[in-house]
Amino acid sequence: MHDLIAFIGSNAALVIANPAAFATFALLFGGGGFAVGRYFLTERIANLESRIARRDEEITDLKAKQIAPEQGDPLVPLFQMTEVLPPAPLNFNRLLAQRKEDLRVG
Repeated sequence: MHDLIAFIGSNAALVIANPAAFATFALLFGGGGFAVGRYFLTERIANLESRIARRDEEITDLKAKQIAPEQGDPLVPLFQMTEVLPPAPLNFNRLLAQRKEDLRVG
């Protein structure tokens, strides 16, 4: 910015001699630069808005999957599972069950 002010200061005689030409070129170049900058800024804003919209869609999809999980096959197949229990105590006929007298000590 300092260079622009120095340039105008050093060429002040030319600017004062032709103010209409200076104002015309200043408006053309300044307006053109503003338009190009605005175009690139608009493109960047549109890109960011599309990314935000895509992110919001992904978030809603993930929340929908979290609320209603898919009902698939169980992780452990139930038909192959067996229940392992301790053996039942035998009755008096097989002589493994202890009698009450045997349980008393001394």
